[in-house]
Amino acid sequence: MSDDFALYVHWPFCESKCPYCDFNSHVAEHVEQARWRAGYLAELAHFAAETKGKTLTSIFFGGGTPSLMAPNTAAAVIDAAAKHWNLSPDLEITLEANPSSVEASRFEAFRAAGINRVSIGVQALDDAALTFLGRRHSHREALAAIDAAARTFERYSFDLIYARPGQTPAAWREELARALTLAGSHLSVYQLTIEPGTAFHRARIKAADEDTGAALYEITQEILDAAGLPAYEISNHARPGFESRHNLTYWRFGTWLGVGPGAHGRLWADGVSTAVSQIRPPENWLKAVETKGHGTVKRVTLLPEDARREALMMGLRLRAGIARRDFERKFGFALEACVDAAALMMLQEEGYVVCDDTALRATDTGRQCLNAVLAKLLV
Repeated sequence: MSDDFALYVHWPFCESKCPYCDFNSHVAEHVEQARWRAGYLAELAHFAAETKGKTLTSIFFGGGTPSLMAPNTAAAVIDAAAKHWNLSPDLEITLEANPSSVEASRFEAFRAAGINRVSIGVQALDDAALTFLGRRHSHREALAAIDAAARTFERYSFDLIYARPGQTPAAWREELARALTLAGSHLSVYQLTIEPGTAFHRARIKAADEDTGAALYEITQEILDAAGLPAYEISNHARPGFESRHNLTYWRFGTWLGVGPGAHGRLWADGVSTAVSQIRPPENWLKAVETKGHGTVKRVTLLPEDARREALMMGLRLRAGIARRDFERKFGFALEACVDAAALMMLQEEGYVVCDDTALRATDTGRQCLNAVLAKLLV
């Protein structure tokens, strides 16, 4: 389990809403940048007293499309974080970006603000696929944005979505091969899922069938492993040492603070984890912050068994799994005491999980059907 302390900052605005997206994102014709900047700074100050003395290991500007925020807003948040907390010498500060030419041209300003890593929402390297996914950029703009990121930042990543309707294994192999000519040290590859409430769900769009999805997943592992970008988490691949430090804090059940509309956090104190949720509608969050200094809508102290269950659900997403010593130090329980013993034995025999002296981890086969594994394993 991680001792890292991470900060997540949610920027809720986008130029358009993608049909597959179920994130808390909204289209707005005009954003009052100064007002939003003041809102973030107020909420940071509100939580600073509760987390005093911690050392910040990562900041992540997510969304929405945070590359639409003014670079001086990012700079103000980073400066405030430096005043409120200690900073790790290797602090990772990530910005999510869309690959339009206008945003890519702002990378220099974001680097000057303190950003040292970008994650670009490319999603596909084919114009027809980009149109289907509702993306506003072309594949040429995506290539230009990746090139700009490579020239501006030491660390960059981009996302792809597979298991699109009609996508074939041969086409995916070719797309991955092109992606590898562009990739740096990190690549995120997500299987398309149709979530309730999205435009795709309302239109009854279907992702690739289960067998095709499984075949595409296996191709992904094969090609990226061979290229030196193994999966360290179900959908995330990196060269050793270049994993997303921020996301590892989530998967290792560390402490993180979430500010901004709809942001979530997990705050650990005295061995107790508190789940904190912020108001989702952007204007409602902002008005609450301006009125009382924060936009928290819910705080829940997790029961010990719920915290352990969540740690297992998150940690088994990682190829390395859950370190036995870390789990027992954090929760005071042996791993085996927190899972169904009969199910654990069966899943080991069938090759879905491994539980040894060092860790509990899902195998490659087990991570491919992790929801089913967790349904059997968790008590």
